[in-house]
Amino acid sequence: MKTFDPDATPPHIRRRQILSLILLVVTGVINYLDRATLAVANEYIRADLGLSLGQMGLLLSAFSWSYALCQLPVGALVDRIGPRWLLGIGLVVWSLAQAAGGLVSSFGWFVVARIVLGIGEAPQFPAAARVVSNWFPLRARGAPTGVYNSASPLGVALAPLLLSPLILATSWHWAFFVTGAMGLVAAVVWVILYRDPVRSQMSEAELAYLDAGQSAEPAPATSFASWRALFRYRATWGMLFGFSGSVYLNWVYLTWLPGYLRTERQMDIAYAGLAASVPFACGFAGALIAGWASDRVARHSASPLAGRRRAVVAAMLGMVAFTIPAALVESNTVAIACISIVIFLANAASACSWSLVTVVAPRSRVGSLGAIQNFGGFIGGALAPILTGYIAQTWSFVPALLTGAGIAFLGAMAYQFLVVRAIPEQE
Repeated sequence: MKTFDPDATPPHIRRRQILSLILLVVTGVINYLDRATLAVANEYIRADLGLSLGQMGLLLSAFSWSYALCQLPVGALVDRIGPRWLLGIGLVVWSLAQAAGGLVSSFGWFVVARIVLGIGEAPQFPAAARVVSNWFPLRARGAPTGVYNSASPLGVALAPLLLSPLILATSWHWAFFVTGAMGLVAAVVWVILYRDPVRSQMSEAELAYLDAGQSAEPAPATSFASWRALFRYRATWGMLFGFSGSVYLNWVYLTWLPGYLRTERQMDIAYAGLAASVPFACGFAGALIAGWASDRVARHSASPLAGRRRAVVAAMLGMVAFTIPAALVESNTVAIACISIVIFLANAASACSWSLVTVVAPRSRVGSLGAIQNFGGFIGGALAPILTGYIAQTWSFVPALLTGAGIAFLGAMAYQFLVVRAIPEQE
């Protein structure tokens, strides 16, 4: 009988894995550049359009609400249509919305452009989870998940470096035009180059590699009933509430860090900008390292689910532990060091959460479960800037940060006690 080395990646699959990850990182960076453009051009847009701080807060949150709500249907669509076409369509929609942001001349139309941007960007991460599920075996999904998740902090870190000089040289309008054009080019490249695996065209060795650790039976088609059935399982609710806690604390820093450093820590604008960039560089490293580490933990655990859940919970508890001194210490240097560790762990937790999706979800509903988890995350992400601003305005940033730590702790407990069994494939 012919045998295969389960750790040897067939050459054709290896090429497809590398190409897919490169495309996911490029589209993910563009995704986050587009999200961050409004934040980078904040002061110029407020001055040009005559917006108040309250209006700018609503404008900043418009994206998160539409993005979160679209996660629910988009996950099922990824499983039904496939990541190639759904992400391709999403790229076109969000890029046109991004370019439209450079044309608007009123608050109302800007809100509409940001809402459409959230709708278009919704397929990115559920599609990426599906791509990893398609091209990587069960035991080796942590590292590629970390790679595509690293696009998030990388895009945030690159945004001020790339867009600020462009805005200064031209105007804030061109930041939206250029990033929108980048997305349209990426859409064409993605649709031309990416393909899902076709089992009928694969060799015996390739099938054995992809099916290692799971059933080789073809996954059944996804329906609305099978999507709705996910909500019957505790694991689904654990991932929804758990990711909400993780993203809430991450977005406290993502949306308020520069303001916190200037207001609470009394840093000048130049130093605050530099200090705020350090944690997100750490976040990029966190996503990459966490994916690799979660694969190692999973291999030495009783089950892939237990190992990947342990990695998520450990990272989230670390976020809680380092947020407390970040809020309370007097030293700015120590505070920045603690915040850097929190952002490192936040991106590690995100990468591990997405790799957990691929072992908890049945093969036919990976995109669906990933989108449900992401829906919970961005409800937390949408609430974080609003609640943080209200608490900071009423009291100070100290209780705002401690509130975020408490919410993240509850999220970690949701993962620990609710995500205990994989969801079975529907009959």
